[in-house]
Amino acid sequence: MNLLKPRLIIESKLLKLNSWNMEKMQHITANNKLRVNEKPLKKINNMHKQLKRIEDYEKNLPIVEVYTAVQSEGSRAGYPTVVIRTTGCTHRCYFGEGGWCDSWYTSIHPEKGQYNFNDIKEAYTKNPHIKEMMLTGGSPTMHAALVNELTHFAHENKIFITIETEGSHFLPTDYPINLLSISPKFSNSVPVVGVETPQGGITDERMVKQHNKLRLNYDAIKQSISYHSDYHIKPVWDGKDKGALAEIMECLEILDVPQDKVWFMPAGDSRESLFKSYPVLFDWVRDNGYRMTWRPHIIAFEDQREV
Repeated sequence: MNLLKPRLIIESKLLKLNSWNMEKMQHITANNKLRVNEKPLKKINNMHKQLKRIEDYEKNLPIVEVYTAVQSEGSRAGYPTVVIRTTGCTHRCYFGEGGWCDSWYTSIHPEKGQYNFNDIKEAYTKNPHIKEMMLTGGSPTMHAALVNELTHFAHENKIFITIETEGSHFLPTDYPINLLSISPKFSNSVPVVGVETPQGGITDERMVKQHNKLRLNYDAIKQSISYHSDYHIKPVWDGKDKGALAEIMECLEILDVPQDKVWFMPAGDSRESLFKSYPVLFDWVRDNGYRMTWRPHIIAFEDQREV
């Protein structure tokens, strides 16, 4: 497979970009003051190396689901999409009454990957009307070669690619991600010691330590926002925890995120838990000028997979 030249080449003191992404990398959004050539972007100096890609399209990848669905969260809600769910995650999210992460089988009890790259291509061959891709997890940014290969595939086939991420890893790609759907993890996501996990285990201090290790990586989030095409922030809140809300607002201030890029998401992995969050969250969003994403896939299907 012919690999593209590295996206970024550093010559002397000048960061030179290829013509394709010059405007993208130098662009500063009206509401985002981060420049790609600022010194805080430490990893930029290492990106002259060749970015990894998938060479064997028949080899199993860290993917546990490939299916068609309708986007149900954030600014792309309502679009038919192919969902690609990776396995493996840096976090072990637990939201109290809101329950465990709704994809716990990729994090707390991670399943083995069972799909290859040709399975992804086949999904689009069977559904030529779909021009959206949602890469989710788990934590997709743990899998650099896979994500980079998907940007090539999306670019070649004019597919809009969204990646759901907690923001723990900055991941450069040969083609920028169209939309980063970032859901930072606050203290309301930290697992409680002694709680039963979805498969009957019991949480311990080791799990808490693992969760907190990269829980709020502001450097990685800033780099990602500057590097890729667009983003929005999806904080999870139950409408009650004032301490968590204070953390969320502090995060938005640190990242300098405009209100129209913030979609508050109710905590919950079932209809019952979502319905508890809705009233307070609805009123708060209405009164404070933010947006709300409803998570209708949980209302429609609860814990069913591949919907």
